[in-house]
Amino acid sequence: MSSLPRVHLRPTMLSDLDFVVSVEQDAANLPFITPWERTQHEGAIRFPDSRHFIVEWGPQAQAQAAGFIILQGCRNPHRSVELKRMVLQPKGQGVGRACLRLIKQLAFQQLHAHRFWLDVKGLNTRAQALYLSEGFVEEGRLRESVRVSIEGADGYDSLIVMSMLDREYQARRAMNEESA
Repeated sequence: MSSLPRVHLRPTMLSDLDFVVSVEQDAANLPFITPWERTQHEGAIRFPDSRHFIVEWGPQAQAQAAGFIILQGCRNPHRSVELKRMVLQPKGQGVGRACLRLIKQLAFQQLHAHRFWLDVKGLNTRAQALYLSEGFVEEGRLRESVRVSIEGADGYDSLIVMSMLDREYQARRAMNEESA
C-alpha cells in the first residue's frame, strides 16, 4: 500500500465557518451527514467539551483545506470521546484514512480516551468499510433513526454505532497498524 497523504489538523476559527458550511452542504457529502446550523458549529468551537478542527493536507507550506472534524466528550468523566463528524472533500485519495489515524492518535494519546466511538448512516457504506478496516467494532444499530431525503425521496436510515477501546488501539499500534 502506498503511503497515506500528509494531513494535519488545526483548530477551526470563526473565519473558517463559511468553508465548513460549504463542505457540509456539498452534494457529495450531504446524504451522509445531518448538517448543522452555523451557530451549532460556533458552539462546538467555543464549548470546552468539543474540539473542532480544519483538516489540511499536502506539504505544510502549501496545505489545502480538505474538510473538518468535530470531537465531543473531550472532558467526559468516563473517557468516552465521540467522533461527531468527519467531512472531507477529497475522495478516494487516502485523506479519510490518514485523518482517522490522526484523530485516533489524538483521542487516545492526548485526550486519554478509554472508548472512541461514532455513529454512521447505514447508506454510508464507504465510511463503514473505512471504520471497520481501521479497527472499529460495530456495537449496534439504531434502526430507522434518521430521516433522509435524497433527490426528493423521503425515508429513514439507520445509524450504526461503532467504537474502539484504548486496549484495541494499543494492540494496533504494537502491530504497526496505526502508522500514517
